[in-house]
Amino acid sequence: MAKAKRKTAFVCGDCGGEHTKWQGQCTVCQAWNTLTQINITPITASGAAASLGYAGSTPEIKKLADVEAAENSRIPSGFGELDRVLGGGFVPGSMVLIGGEPGAGKSTLLLQTCTQLALNKKVLYVTGEESLQQLALRAKRLNLPMDGLHVASETRAEIVASHIETLVPDVVILDSVQVMHIDGIDSTPGSVTQVRETAAYFTRLAKLKSIVIVLVGHVTKEGGLAGPKVLEHMIDCFMMLDSPAGSRYRTLRGHKNRFGAINELGVFAMTDGGMREVANPSAIFLQRGEVDSPGSIATVTWEGTRPLLVELQALVDDAASGYPKRVAVGLDQQRLAMHLAVLHRHCGITLGDQDVFANVVGGVRIAETGADLAVLLAVLGSFRDRVLPKSLIVFGELGLTGEVRPVANGQERLREAAKHGFKQAIVPFANRPKESLGGLTVHGVKTLSSALEVLANV
Repeated sequence: MAKAKRKTAFVCGDCGGEHTKWQGQCTVCQAWNTLTQINITPITASGAAASLGYAGSTPEIKKLADVEAAENSRIPSGFGELDRVLGGGFVPGSMVLIGGEPGAGKSTLLLQTCTQLALNKKVLYVTGEESLQQLALRAKRLNLPMDGLHVASETRAEIVASHIETLVPDVVILDSVQVMHIDGIDSTPGSVTQVRETAAYFTRLAKLKSIVIVLVGHVTKEGGLAGPKVLEHMIDCFMMLDSPAGSRYRTLRGHKNRFGAINELGVFAMTDGGMREVANPSAIFLQRGEVDSPGSIATVTWEGTRPLLVELQALVDDAASGYPKRVAVGLDQQRLAMHLAVLHRHCGITLGDQDVFANVVGGVRIAETGADLAVLLAVLGSFRDRVLPKSLIVFGELGLTGEVRPVANGQERLREAAKHGFKQAIVPFANRPKESLGGLTVHGVKTLSSALEVLANV
């Protein structure tokens, strides 16, 4: 019998697109210098597909009305913040991917979750990067219950599948996807092909066995998830655990979720006893300094399904060169430059000879437009060297014509501000509350110029 001929392909490291020959630019995602050569050995029917039991089988065709639409009960993780990002807990038959930088606490969080789940569910923790002794030492150091958790140290996908077939667990943790490999693929672990095929292999396994499989993923030096971009499309839920430099707090943000809201945020604190939930993240990110300084203002942003109070800081200074800087950390830098143009056009305040820096305190990144007005008022406070009241909260979207546009969930934002003791608020006119909010005085504005007039009197 003739030996299968080895095939050579060039695969893009960003999107996973395959090409027959090397070229400088990937024609799929238009990225430059991302193609790498790999050797592919055709997988026979006795390989990975056969081990899952679907090789050669023909799926049954049904009418949509005949499909049972009963929802599976979720599996609580034991962490309220993790359940918030997941949308209420783990869904049987789903594939979850959690990424983050080295040392962010991915393995610690999952080990704590697994030991709690193992008290009532059957859980398998597969580690490919650590020994079982290292795993046991960490669990002992964190004083975690160790009796119910099943562990294995393995990197071959077929062996892991056999463990799952034998144990029949409810939840499986694979740490990490970059070290897992399928024997039938002639490529090193962590390569684009291995990561893609391994993820597809375990995704199919999760659907067939109706179990939860959690993959741990590494990040690149640019901060994105290592591996092909198509990996994010295969899985059901993708979360990133961020660790701001010098901070003990960790933010878990959902970037994709087929069973819940995206952009949901969970906050944890890294302690000697492991990861601890932060029940009131607004109190953490709003710890303002005791010394009043110009350029500081509070805003309330909307993260997933809850409001979050954060502090914005701005610094305006004379430009040292002929090209003034526009730097934004935790904000969209292009929106900052656009709003400075709005300030000049509609209010006659020019910052063309000034360096402008804006920052979100605490390492939070604001992706919505509700912080537009607060950023501009913080910039103006620094430019005029005026200290803004600590009892003031500001939010609202800013349009190019100078109007202040309403934002979603305005009433909930105001209630969160009132709960934390704020006394005055500058908000879009359409977001004015329909009822009294205790001691909170709300100023509704329609334009940026009217917002500046209100600011001058608070």
